[in-house]
Order: sequence, then structure tokens, then C-alpha cells
Amino acid sequence: MKRMILAALSLLLLATFCPAQIVIGVNLSTTGPGSSLGIPEKNALAFAPETVAGMSVRYVLYDDASDSTLALQNIKRLIQQDKVDMILGPSITTSTLGVIDTVAEYRTVIISTGSATQIVSPMDERRRWVFKTPADDTVYNEAMVEHMVKRGVKSVAIIAMDDPYGESNTKEFNRLAGPLGIKTLTVEKYNRGDTSVTPQVLRLLKGNPDAVFIIAVGTASALPQFALNERRYKGKVYHTGSVASAEFLRVGGKALEGAFVPTSPFVVAEQLPDSNPTKTQALRFAMEYEAKFGPRSHFAGQIFDALGIMREALEKAAKSAKPGTPEFREAIRTAIENTKNFVGSSAIYTFSPTHHSGISLASMCVLRVENGAWKLEK
Repeated sequence: MKRMILAALSLLLLATFCPAQIVIGVNLSTTGPGSSLGIPEKNALAFAPETVAGMSVRYVLYDDASDSTLALQNIKRLIQQDKVDMILGPSITTSTLGVIDTVAEYRTVIISTGSATQIVSPMDERRRWVFKTPADDTVYNEAMVEHMVKRGVKSVAIIAMDDPYGESNTKEFNRLAGPLGIKTLTVEKYNRGDTSVTPQVLRLLKGNPDAVFIIAVGTASALPQFALNERRYKGKVYHTGSVASAEFLRVGGKALEGAFVPTSPFVVAEQLPDSNPTKTQALRFAMEYEAKFGPRSHFAGQIFDALGIMREALEKAAKSAKPGTPEFREAIRTAIENTKNFVGSSAIYTFSPTHHSGISLASMCVLRVENGAWKLEK
């Protein structure tokens, strides 16, 4: 009997002093059309912290196959079955927009790598639980429109993916470009599964635009570029920041020569001036990433920065609450909202209760494809 009592006491003491475990859910598009984003994001998890605040961290990873319905199923599974404390992902805008109500209902933070402004704006009770590491569409388009003005662009034709990402970028571009004297001549749309956009390109070239703006996610953005080259278009071509990867360069090949992309400067870290505050962090991560996985990716940098923001938030939350509780999840949310001047590989992040995308125009740049590589525009 005495031995049984001692054994029970030992188990009780072990349970009392055994540190809690933090559980992080991850939902990425590692297959499907968004895989050029999701694969490097998954690779970046190799640099995830294993312990935070003296507690082990366990990661539960699901692939949503670039499908918004599956993404929602995965998020519900992470929250309801895996009992995660917070979530990284989804990778793309459409999937992120589809899970906002669910994470708000369960009061669970997500740090998305989707870029659309509407993911975090306008701020309301639902979006209080949603953060993201890519810049808003507004910021990407500000950098691009500024570049167009300097290059003398007066007219633009748009070909956009027929989804919320295409819609959001088209809206933001028109809002910013019009007042600066840049006229949008036409907007053509295409779908993710299309194998040809020749009819759309023929229509948009009728107005002889100074530039064409292609709005699509990842390698899907190469299709209109091929069609423009076939028609010997000589104007300027711009893409969104979602294409800043070696995979896009590989798929697009010579057709991409001369194209412009507004993005964060991680993929050209070596070309940054030494005065750039993100250069040291960007170079360090880029070298470590390439040693493990090959050419770096803008999307790997976004998850790497999310991991850093996550670590700081978890350390702060652990001081006031225990993992696995609503109080811990609320403390995580509050900690991220109060993150200021976090130096990542892609940008300097500052969040607030009304601003859940931490990148400003000051962290952006414009790249040009030159000889099959990314070149920083001066």
C-alpha cells in the first residue's frame, strides 16, 4: 500500500514539474498550383525552434493541395483534434480568406503567407486573430506604381487570375495608379487551369499599352508572359511579388527577360547596401537555406520571418499563461500585435491592433529579370 502511495505521488510530482508542450499547426500548399510557394515554405520549417521558454515545441503539418476547401478542413482538424496553440499558413490568399471565420470562432492565431489586403483589412472582430508576413497588396502596388512613374509609364493593360488575389491587386493598382496619371486600358482575366491566354492577350494589346501587369500566384504568372512574347510585345511587363522565386525563373526561362517584380529584397540580399538593416539576417538565412535546399525563395523568407515573430510571441505569452489554454492563445495574439521593429530576412515588421501586416513601403524594392537572374533596381 505504501509503495502504491509513493508511486502515485511520484507520478503527481512528475506531472507537476514536467514542462508543458507548445503545439504549432502548419497548413501549406506543398502540392497543386501553389506548390512553388508551399514547398520552400515547408523547407523553411527546418529552421523552426524546437524549444521556447523552456518548453518543447511540436509541429503538426498538413498540405491543402492549394485547395481552399481542404485548407478549411485542415484548419478545423488542427484546432479541434490536434489542439494547436497557433497556426502558420495558409500559403495563398484564397485559402486564407476561407478560414478567417473558423480561426475567429476558436480564437486561434494564424500567421498567413497570403498577401491580399482583405486578409487583414478592414480590421474587425474576425480579423483580430489573423496576421500575415507578406506586405499588403497596397504596399506591393505602391512600389510598382512608383517604379512605373519613374519609367514614364502612362497606360497599362491588366491580365489577372480570376480569383480574390487577382481582384484585390487590380483594385489596389487602379486606386493608386489613376491619381498619378496612369490609365488602365483594359482588364482581362484567366483561370488557374487555363493552358492558353492568347485571346485575352490579343484583346489587351489592341490599346498598345506602355506596360502589362500580370496578376497571378507563383508559376501561373508565366503563361501570359509566354503569350506576350509570342506577340512580340515590346512594352514593359510587371508581375506581383508572388513570383519572386527561382522556380518562376526556371519555368519562365528567357521569356521573362526584362520583367519587373515588386517584392521584399530577400532574394537579392547580396545586392543590398550594407546600410540596409535586413541585409545581415537575410544573408545568413539565405546561405543556410541554400546549403540545405538549393536556390532561395522569397516564400521561404516569409515563413522564416513568421517563425521568428512566433518565437518572440510565444516567449512573451508563456510568462502569463499555459499552453493549451484560451488564455495562452489570447496572450499570443496580444504579443504579436505589440511586436515592434522585428528585423526579419525580408523586412522590418511592426504590428499594431489595427495593422496586422507588418511591412511598410520602406522595406520594399523592385527587381528586374536580367540574364535569367534577379537584379535589384536602383
